[in-house]
Parts: sequence; C-alpha cells; structure tokens
Amino acid sequence: MGFKFSDLYAAPEVNPVNRKARSIPLLNPINTYGRVFFFAWFGFMIAFWAWYTFPPLLTLTIKKDLGISNTEVANSNIVSLCATLLVRVVAGPLCDQFGPRKVFGGLLLVGSIPLGLAPLVKSASGLYVSRFFIGILGGTFVPCQVWSTGFFDKNVVGTANALTGGFGNAGGGITYFIMPAVFDSLAHRGYSAGQAWRITFIVPLIMVIAVGIALLAFCPDTPTGKWSERHNQAHQALVAHGVDDKAGEVVVVPGAITDKFSTSTETEKPPLPASEKKDHESTPAPAFDHEAQMTREEMLVTAKGEIVVKPTLSEALRVAASPQTVFHVLAYMNSFGGELAINSILASYYFKNFPTLTQTQAANWAAMFGFLNFVTRPLGGVISDLLYKFSGHNLWFKKAWIVACGVMTGVLLIIIGRLDPHNQSTMFGLVALMAIFLEAGNGANFSLVPHVHPFANGILSGLTGAGGNMGGVIFAVIFRFMDAGSNYAKALWVIGCIHVGVSLAVSWIPPLPKGQIGGR
Repeated sequence: MGFKFSDLYAAPEVNPVNRKARSIPLLNPINTYGRVFFFAWFGFMIAFWAWYTFPPLLTLTIKKDLGISNTEVANSNIVSLCATLLVRVVAGPLCDQFGPRKVFGGLLLVGSIPLGLAPLVKSASGLYVSRFFIGILGGTFVPCQVWSTGFFDKNVVGTANALTGGFGNAGGGITYFIMPAVFDSLAHRGYSAGQAWRITFIVPLIMVIAVGIALLAFCPDTPTGKWSERHNQAHQALVAHGVDDKAGEVVVVPGAITDKFSTSTETEKPPLPASEKKDHESTPAPAFDHEAQMTREEMLVTAKGEIVVKPTLSEALRVAASPQTVFHVLAYMNSFGGELAINSILASYYFKNFPTLTQTQAANWAAMFGFLNFVTRPLGGVISDLLYKFSGHNLWFKKAWIVACGVMTGVLLIIIGRLDPHNQSTMFGLVALMAIFLEAGNGANFSLVPHVHPFANGILSGLTGAGGNMGGVIFAVIFRFMDAGSNYAKALWVIGCIHVGVSLAVSWIPPLPKGQIGGR
C-alpha cells in the first residue's frame, strides 16, 4: 500500500499481533501513536539542545570568562562525549528491563540536575565536571529509538526512527541558534557577559523538566499497555484472531528466547473458522478495526521473533559479539560520531577561517549543520524503507545504503580538509553536501537495527548508540591533537579517511545473523 496524505493524521492501520502502526500519524498527537512519536522526537531534541548548551558560547564568551585555553575547550568536548557513551551502554539493557518510556523520562529528569548546576562553573575543572554529567542527556537517544521501534512496524520503522532521531538531532542546530540569541538579549539588557551566559541555561532547564514529566504522564509504555505485561500480548492476539498454535511455536518471556507458551492455554483457544480449517496456512486471520490483513504464518513469525526478552548477561554478550552488532557500532561510530565531533568545533572552525564573522554569526552558520537533520536523517530512513520495499524485503539493500553513505561522507570530508576553504560559499556548500550523507547515514543505520536482534532491540540500540559516542570521542581526540586543537582542516581530512576505510572494511558482513527469527 502506497503513501496517502491521510496517513499523516488518520488513525494508523496496525499489525494485529504486535499492535505496531503501519503508518506514522505525524500530525496527530491526539492519537496514541502520534503522541508517542511526538514525545520521542521532541524529548530527544530538547535533550540534545541541553546536552550542547555549552559549545555555542564556548568559542568566545565562556572561554574568556573562565580563562581557559583551546586545549581545555577541546578536553571538555571529549569529556562530554565520554559520559554519554557510558549512559548509552547502560540505557539499552534498562530499556529492555523497564521499558523505554521510563528510561527516557528518568534520563531527562536526572540530567536536569547537572544542567541546573551548570551556571556555578568557575574554572576548567568545573567545566569538565559539568559537561560530563550533562552528558547524561545525550543518552536519551537510546530510549528514543527503542520506544519508536516498539510502536511502528517494519514497513515504516526506518522512516519512524529516522524522523525521531533526525528531528531530535536538530537540537544541535537549535542550541547554536537559541543560546547566542538569548545571550545577546540578556547582554543588551545590561547583564555582564559572565551573568548572561549563566542565565541562558534556565531556558533549556525548564524545557527538559517539563518534557520529562509530560512524557511520563501522557504516554504508554507499549501499544498494548504496560511494559511488564508485554509478554502475554502476542499470545492473546493470536487467540483473539483464531490462530492455532498446536506446535507451541510462539515465544513468551520471562526466560530464554526459546520458551514456549504453557499448554494450559490450549483450552482457551477458540475453534478455527471453517474457512481457515480448509486453508490453514494461507488464509488471513479476521481483521479487527484498523488492523492489517496477515496470514497465520506471518502472525506466528511476528509473535515468535519480536517479543523483547528480559536482558541477561549471556544474552547481552551474544548480541554484542555478533558481526551484525559490530557493523552497526562501527557504522554509527562513523556517522553519528562524526556529527558529534564536527558539531562541537564547527562554529570555531568558521570563526577561524572567516574572522569577519561575529560569535553569533559563526554560531548561526554552524546551526545549519544541525538543522539539516530535519531533512537529512529522515531522508536516510525513507530511502532505506523504499529500498526495502522495492527490493522485495532484501535487507542487503538497506545495508548497502549505509555503506554508501559512509563512503560518500568520507570522500567529502577529505575534500573539505584538503581544500580548507576560505571562501564562504565554498565552505558552507561543501559542509552542507557532506552533512546530507553523514546524517542520512544515521537514519539508514537505525532503519536496519530493528531487523537484526528484535528480541534484544534495547541492547543492540544501546551498543549502537554508544558506538556513536565512541566515534565522537575518537574524532574529538583527533581535533584535540591537530596542532593543539587549532588545525580543523587536517583533522577533517583524517576523519574522512577513517570513514572510507571503516565503511569498506565492514561492507561484507551479512545484514542478519544466521537463523534469525522475525527480522524480515
């Protein structure tokens, strides 16, 4: 079924087993799916804005007020990314254990504490501590993606994840636009520079607290209700649709992923309709309101392969060690890691190459890099879903799109680094073109993630998200040590080489592990 404009606001058609939506009611926050979609992207956008509150004013104002060097500024960028890396690793299993909504809200509220204390910073060491703990907010990306995956079916999950992640990443552009604007307004009102930059932190603080509370108050854990009750929903859906499971094929938890439903439930199953007895394998189960038509086999595969299990150490290690996880971690290390590191230095790079720009002008141009996420990251997911659809659900096409984005990004970074443009049109044009592939790669990556280990989606999402921060740290270190943090062009050239090399090195890995169930 093709796209219709009504899909943007109408109640979506849902998968009858997992109750996931098969379209995205982007313009309908009243609908449950539309409301979750809104809070997923808006919550992450506010968190991203708060996570990057320092960089827009760090180039001149905060640096001068605290009396710190370029090296110390670069160190603070690294510290911020290290904290988020740790939080993302932990957030993945927590999402599988407690549900992404609670983890999302919890990270927002906990992260608001160091954000509120940021105005007390007086030195470089204080800056390190503050940015480290504010980095907690960067961990919200993991529950954002896990929550989105839990509400949207595989035909649109790439687009849904790309939209929520892309709109959220645009917070990196919003902070470069809003923070200098608020600072300028306060400075014009007579506040000193030291007072003005500290007061600006009140704006993101209020937003983070408000969104965290609203998200917990107004949204459900899953399309079927409470996270703790998710294990029973697939079997109940099969029973409601008259699907027989005599062989005990359907998986439930708690326990291992091979656990089966108790045979005691057999007496509760209604008899099959006559038509289904006649053609047991191919006749779709009867549909309820807004439900998609699915065959018995499709329903069983969905129930068997997409129930998130309670995380265990052995399961986490098995997921972490799979080649597919390695691929996603390294691919996201390139794409999101590159975005984080570049986002941290872009205003400074512009200010260095174009001395006629003011701090606010340089920040505004840097904001464009983040704002492109409104289009570029969703574009990556949309293209991925289209490739999936028109290739007959061949996941190699999703995989190839990720690799292509990585290679193109690397080539463009090498060009920027070698040219080191001092013409504004050339510089801004090349950076925008590079951002298209860099940020589309983020969306493409999380379009494939839900297919790989659906029973442990939180673990895989957490590891992949952490890979992005690992890349951010690695690339930030490269910026830090290129002529004491001042040779941005050389660093971009080196990072571009890493993008091309890593992308080609992991291109051979199959998109799905052998014997995987439910991912297609």
